Amino acid sequence: MEQVSKWKQLWLSYEKKAENGNASYFQNVWIQGFSMEEPVVKSALKELTDGALGMLGAKVQTAGEGENAAKSSGIVLQRLEENNEAGVKAEGYVLKEEDGRLTVGATDEKGLLYGVFHLLRLISMEKSLAGVCKTCNPDNPLRMFNHWDNMDGSIERGYSGRSFFFADDDVIINERTRDYARLMASIGINGTVINNVNVKQAASWLITDRFFEKVAQMAEIFAEYGIKFFLSLNYASTIEIGGLDSADPLDERVIAWWKEKMKECFTKIPNLGGFLVKADSEGRPGPFTYGRTQADGANMLADAALPYGGIIIWRCFVYNCQQDWRDYKTDRARAGYDNFIKMDGDYHDNVILQIKNGPMDFQIREPISPLLGGLKKTNQMLEVQVAQEYTGHQIDVCYLIPMFKEVLDFHTYCKPGADTVADVISGRTMGNKNTGMAAVINTGNDANWTGNYLAAANLYGFGRLAFQTSLSAEEILDEWIPMSISTDAEVIKTVKGILLPSRATYEKYTSPLGIGWMVTPHVHYGCSVDGYEYDRWGTYHRADHLGIGVDRTDAGTGYVRQYYEPNASAYNSLESCPEELLLFFHHVPYTHVLKTGKTLIQHIYDSHFEGYEEAEGYAKAWEGLEGKVDEEVFANVKERFDRQLRNARDWRDQVNTYFYRKSGIPDEKGRTIY
Repeated sequence: MEQVSKWKQLWLSYEKKAENGNASYFQNVWIQGFSMEEPVVKSALKELTDGALGMLGAKVQTAGEGENAAKSSGIVLQRLEENNEAGVKAEGYVLKEEDGRLTVGATDEKGLLYGVFHLLRLISMEKSLAGVCKTCNPDNPLRMFNHWDNMDGSIERGYSGRSFFFADDDVIINERTRDYARLMASIGINGTVINNVNVKQAASWLITDRFFEKVAQMAEIFAEYGIKFFLSLNYASTIEIGGLDSADPLDERVIAWWKEKMKECFTKIPNLGGFLVKADSEGRPGPFTYGRTQADGANMLADAALPYGGIIIWRCFVYNCQQDWRDYKTDRARAGYDNFIKMDGDYHDNVILQIKNGPMDFQIREPISPLLGGLKKTNQMLEVQVAQEYTGHQIDVCYLIPMFKEVLDFHTYCKPGADTVADVISGRTMGNKNTGMAAVINTGNDANWTGNYLAAANLYGFGRLAFQTSLSAEEILDEWIPMSISTDAEVIKTVKGILLPSRATYEKYTSPLGIGWMVTPHVHYGCSVDGYEYDRWGTYHRADHLGIGVDRTDAGTGYVRQYYEPNASAYNSLESCPEELLLFFHHVPYTHVLKTGKTLIQHIYDSHFEGYEEAEGYAKAWEGLEGKVDEEVFANVKERFDRQLRNARDWRDQVNTYFYRKSGIPDEKGRTIY
């Protein structure tokens, strides 16, 4: 096996594992129905070879191709017919062991690669391959990561170092490019957008001869691992690099320019899947500038990309970022729905609307965006954030998969029997195929990829969840911990005990009951209760001396009516509103009694003290693993816990002090509040 890179390989480190009788299968590896020269098949064989040697000390003997595979022992990599008995579909696979013969069956090369990675996952978890029988089909057609990397090497909302795609306004291609592709393919990711959605300066020129050669080279590496290559697009490219004076989507000159540019892009970047577009948002140009609709802009680009099988992913993060805090009727939460619902059915088939999980912006607690399922005739894609912009910057431990599970399991009531968010984005609701999940990613050029070793659980977890939405947050950790940290039972139990409840803990010591946004402006790490209260971004908590919360009921902004029944009525009522979202939908007195019997103000006090105490418990539990996990891993996570405790203490004391001074109501338990 080739020597590993100077950076960590995370769950693909292929370090020595317990053999468990698995080595014998690798004495013969047969190929049946696949070409050994096909790039994705070659990647699968290389992973199989490297994994077997590294984890089991077994040297793979590739016996060859053809009919003899049907009678052989060992491992058979077998192409299946489209209509096969195992029920394997596109990009899916079956693993089956019987009488010393282990079959990895798939209808296509991507499925074969995913099946090989599943086999290696079992070995890495120290599971026996004997008797394994598993069929896996991807739940989502598109499973993507969105990078917010800038060409100067910085990463917007990046907490793991600098970009490994770009530096000094140029494209980087090196050993890490391939390692990245390996990691993504191993968890089922089949699409990646490499540059920031806020496209500016040198990034606008990624669709020109200035960068085509390097971009095509990177796209080819991705193709070897079954990953489609995407770029974020500057909607105003016709002006900024095209020499026109307009970006009006109905202007014939603009249409002609984009037709020629798409032809050039798809010709010179053979593995190009399409483009991601952020328009009319936070200063980005878009069709609204010309009095056109979002559908006008998206469809114009989609029509130009259609001859090449390209898709346009159009973000729904469109809102007024010049709001007046004195205005109690304008509601940022309404903006996504208001801007897109009237155009439902107007978008062409190769357009996908990418919708954030909540109506605001990746807060620790938000309701589910009413656009998800609200749109009934339009391709939809869920966008979540693995990068911990508002959830601890990969300093504070915050395992996000439980949150993502809540989103996927939410009932929108858009269609009887197929109304969950998971149904909508998988295509089950509408019967469409241009759907899926995307995550803003948390990687950088830090040696361990994600800054905090524990933050890699979110990276791994998103990919596995996008492929198989039925997996639980705990099942994902049962895979990730032994693959990445240790197979020791005590270590697994301890790390699970830290990660599984960590999102709830972070919520406790930061923002209560769905209010959100009490973060340091611009940076978004650390407490600043009024940091955004009088700003232009529409991010208010409306606290006064009597109560707190934003009235989004019928009597307030009316946001609740963007949901189908019974959700609309449930949110509209103070009595039936889920309490974890109480302050998102209602302005509530501090004396309001919750279902626990506590007053609202006492809940705020108690939850912030509890959150800090729980974080202390995690830090202590981690210290107990010294000598039981890798020294570098231990030191990295311990240092992060030291910072997390300082942050949690500040949140506890600032939030409690703020609301004590606002309300004048003391803590019933007599704890120190300043």
